[in-house]
Amino acid sequence: MDPRLTRELKNDPATPFRASTSHLHHTWAKTYFSRPELYIQPHSIEEIQKVVTLARKCRRRLVTVGCSHSPSDLTCTSSWMVNLDHYNKILHVDKTSKVVVMEAGIRLHELGRQLREVGLALPNIGSIDHQSIAGALATATHGSSIRHGTLAQSVLGLKIMLANGRTVSCSREHNLDLYRAALVSLGAIGIITEVTYQMTDAFNIEWLQSLHPLDEIILEWDKGLWTENEFTRIWWLPYMKKAIKWTASKTDRQEHPPVANVWSGKLGYHIYHVLLYFSQWVPRILPALERFVTNVQYGFKNGLGGTAVQDGHTGLLMNCLYSQFVNEWAIPLDRGPEAINRMSAWLNRDDETARIPVSSKGIYVHAPIEVRVTDNSMTQPRPHLDNTTPDGPTLYLNATLYRPYGCDPPCRGRYYEAFEYLMKELGGRPHWAKNFMTVTKEEFHNMYPEMGDWLRVRNELDPGGMFVGDWHRRNLLPEGDRPSSLPLGEKEKMTTSAIAEGQKWSGHMPAKGLSPQTSEESFEMMHGAEAERSILFHNSNDSGDEEGEEL
Repeated sequence: MDPRLTRELKNDPATPFRASTSHLHHTWAKTYFSRPELYIQPHSIEEIQKVVTLARKCRRRLVTVGCSHSPSDLTCTSSWMVNLDHYNKILHVDKTSKVVVMEAGIRLHELGRQLREVGLALPNIGSIDHQSIAGALATATHGSSIRHGTLAQSVLGLKIMLANGRTVSCSREHNLDLYRAALVSLGAIGIITEVTYQMTDAFNIEWLQSLHPLDEIILEWDKGLWTENEFTRIWWLPYMKKAIKWTASKTDRQEHPPVANVWSGKLGYHIYHVLLYFSQWVPRILPALERFVTNVQYGFKNGLGGTAVQDGHTGLLMNCLYSQFVNEWAIPLDRGPEAINRMSAWLNRDDETARIPVSSKGIYVHAPIEVRVTDNSMTQPRPHLDNTTPDGPTLYLNATLYRPYGCDPPCRGRYYEAFEYLMKELGGRPHWAKNFMTVTKEEFHNMYPEMGDWLRVRNELDPGGMFVGDWHRRNLLPEGDRPSSLPLGEKEKMTTSAIAEGQKWSGHMPAKGLSPQTSEESFEMMHGAEAERSILFHNSNDSGDEEGEEL
């Protein structure tokens, strides 16, 4: 640990600073690795405030991480990494209104378990529950139901620790601009410390899955495919030209688990993994592998497949299997049939129908392609960076590519280039947490008319760039934002090959080094005036601490 930081810590020995210098960070899929200077796990709001104060003094960037499920370099840093796994308590439960207040580090699986004990549940959830509640909100996580929007739809209020060490509240009634910016914050506004969430009564779902010709799915598109059941998702099998339809509705029936299948257990898992690894060198086996997995591992032909009754939280989850790249885009639901037909044509070498100016010769991809839906159009106010369709239901297409035993698939470059070309043409926006490849900064600003509002809030609250990384610079920040205007912002230094064929990421901190004042004065002298002028701070200091008070 830097001896200058050690000296600063002596000023407040009563408040713990729980930091490690040996942490190796990696994304869940091990697509990126980085080694933060410090890995910090605070247990209280006082400890979080101490981290922010010391970061100001020592001119360090802060990155907050949960499970790191996002496979991009969004969470990579060579500076200080903050993990809130120990800041994870449920603070208040109102069973009458079904409103729950929680610390932001709580993981969704633990939240679901504790809610079940008091007869409550999250109204909707994505395919996994490893994330923290704050992390899931930061990147616009969603499930698959036309009766629900993204998870942010149920957020009633937030508390955020800002770069100046103050905690600010926001909601639909209070600090609205901050609320809309923070609902999809991408980690660039501050540290979300508390979430107030509208829950629902605990429920069971009865689900069933069935195999259908793709043409049948397309014909059913506007005839109840997405509306007959509360939850629906599709797994599209592009070479078989079929799809697995999974539907679920709430039920009062008692739980009964799905029927066990030897191919859906460890044996099937490892056999499929080995075959995917073999396909790295012989990609043309992938269409046959798709048929094998469908007919053997799933164990059913056209018609009814598995069924079960499970508690809603568990039943909505799915197994992601292996390390993977995920490239998911949101497009208007009514453009779905065109998107599927044209992408299907491209994958099956019908260039005339596909009308995608990228060669598909020699390209073979993994199955399935996941198809999900939400409707956030009735949610008001909307997050500034909401990627859903503002005037109707949204379809999500997720082009997943597995990384068997850590190996990157050879088709990735051209496949994602073609997929993203089509998504852009159909008015799509990429999921913030995924592996989009071809989107430019200019395109992002054209996709989001309210990007300027989000940037204005971000820059008012963090003028020094304490929460800005190279990912934000590359994708969002205007070219006019010079490094000198964000002295705490981190820039990528290099990426090199790392463990399991992932990328080892390292960053550069332009302002790294202890402030000459070795006190909060260094921050206040540079940015205090801007912070005080911001209307977002007006009567919003929940922490009650004076600006210059030492922790």
